[in-house]
Amino acid sequence: MTPPPPPSRLAIALAFAAVYVVWGSTYLAMRIGVGSLPPFLLGAIRFFLAGCAMWGYHAAKGKTHLARGHWRNTTIAGLLLLVGGNGGVVWAVQHIPSGLAALIVGTVPLWVVALAWATGARRPSGRLVSGLGLGLVGIAVLLGPDVVTAFAHDQAPGTPARAHALGVLAVLFASLSWAMGSLWSRRARVPEAPLLPTGMQMLAGGAALFLLSAVRGEMTTFSPAQVTSAALLALAYLVVFGSLLAYSAYIWLLQVVPPARVATYAFVNPVVAVFLGTALAGEPLGTRTLVSAAIIVGAVALITTAPADAPPQTR
Repeated sequence: MTPPPPPSRLAIALAFAAVYVVWGSTYLAMRIGVGSLPPFLLGAIRFFLAGCAMWGYHAAKGKTHLARGHWRNTTIAGLLLLVGGNGGVVWAVQHIPSGLAALIVGTVPLWVVALAWATGARRPSGRLVSGLGLGLVGIAVLLGPDVVTAFAHDQAPGTPARAHALGVLAVLFASLSWAMGSLWSRRARVPEAPLLPTGMQMLAGGAALFLLSAVRGEMTTFSPAQVTSAALLALAYLVVFGSLLAYSAYIWLLQVVPPARVATYAFVNPVVAVFLGTALAGEPLGTRTLVSAAIIVGAVALITTAPADAPPQTR
């Protein structure tokens, strides 16, 4: 069988543009959405609707034939990326500014490099090691005394400092989960139909988020009457642009571009998110945030300009 031609530079550039710009704006959209929609229910609706649309498109074209292991592999990816990764961020933006969440997600390339090395990739170069060290410094500056203060004084749940600390830790966990899911998506054997694996991931992740929402009791306290028009617009934006466009572009890029380069979305997303959060939502822009942003951006730049790894091996 003749291998498919490599993707054009224009296609890759457009996919990067979608991931860079659109994902940077989704932090503000999520913050607006969770203003009247429970966080996990918001994520469940978002990804399940997008997954249904993607599956329906391929079903209409008769391209939903699956082999053994396809659902398992895409479900694992969906749980890591959408439940652990995106779900953690959606919950956290209730307690921390969207720009701060975006800056912490900027550590994803650090996790990607570390996990890739731990699972068989070649040893990181000096540039990668320097980037990892600089990234850890950036995280320390970003977190500041908030986490230490909140837990050292054993404040009761619900106080501002403790809620802020838990939000920060949730995004750190989400970043690690996202990195794991990204590497799994790159290496796992999935259907060959373009974007069908993406739809399967969103269906699995959306279903899991519905279950998590029910377990947490979100559906018992939620009333559709409380949903504002702004939240509905934010949800629609997340479904169409955040999931169908940008998430699909991200998963596709993982198959055709080295993961460290795909992770450069974390270089641009914080800039877009901080700008929008300040300009449209009036979120504060402190000195510590600016300093940590500069450090994390420098770390990401070092990591993503290092030599590329070999192409992925499927399993």
